[in-house]
Amino acid sequence: MNHFFKRSTLLSLLLFFALSGSFTSCVDEPEISERDGNVIMAVFAHPDDETLVSPILHQYANSGYEVILVIATDGRLGFNENTDIEDEDELAAVRSGELQCAANLLGVELIHLSYEDQLGMRDGHGSLMEQTRGIKQDLHRIFEERQPDVIITFGPDGFSNHLDHRMVGIATQQVFLSREWDFEPSLFFTGIPASLLDENERMFMGVADQYLTVEMGFTDEEAEVAIRSALCHESQFSPEFVYGWFERLNSWDNTIYFRPFNAPAGRSYDLFE
Repeated sequence: MNHFFKRSTLLSLLLFFALSGSFTSCVDEPEISERDGNVIMAVFAHPDDETLVSPILHQYANSGYEVILVIATDGRLGFNENTDIEDEDELAAVRSGELQCAANLLGVELIHLSYEDQLGMRDGHGSLMEQTRGIKQDLHRIFEERQPDVIITFGPDGFSNHLDHRMVGIATQQVFLSREWDFEPSLFFTGIPASLLDENERMFMGVADQYLTVEMGFTDEEAEVAIRSALCHESQFSPEFVYGWFERLNSWDNTIYFRPFNAPAGRSYDLFE
């Protein structure tokens, strides 16, 4: 969730919904379905993006699954009111440390690719092409080496319509689709049900409820770990923001939503079949 735009988008969500009730969970014990494989990989754009699904990452890691967090960029442009750092290289180094702190608390393995924020767009089209190609090459290599059974990333909404989110999500999906892998990964996009957003927000960041068919609950204990991991990102989040976001998740019954990528059932020879 890098840059002020994303923070203001999340804050507008928190303001849009009146916070109500105490922080109590509607989930007793999560039920994790049995899978043939046990490697879960989350691919996101910026240091701190993992906060969107951090309770679920910790839930799986704490249940014995191998959880790998891949972050594409170095966060060097994440300047906001929470830090007085003015140098890009210094901020990138700070955010790298914050990300490792968060990964350690969640119990996940971190792979930090450290491409530039905005994926080189500020330096022109050629730089953008070079960096996005590099991300895809790296993801090909990582997929081959680690053979994830489950991949989580951004859908076309990018959660907040942020272009870095969308580009990394597209790159992940393209690599997933680019070949018939020797293993059989499943792909999931995280998203916010449109029913939880107002009409204007739905256009830019909502996903119709019917598509978010995987609803994963988490406990208060898992939320507390996720909160501590989010607080690692001191250069990006104030404590008030972190607790406000998790209050919002609590008002959604401590539930995070995913849309599975469904492969075609068979071959057709007509677009209307």
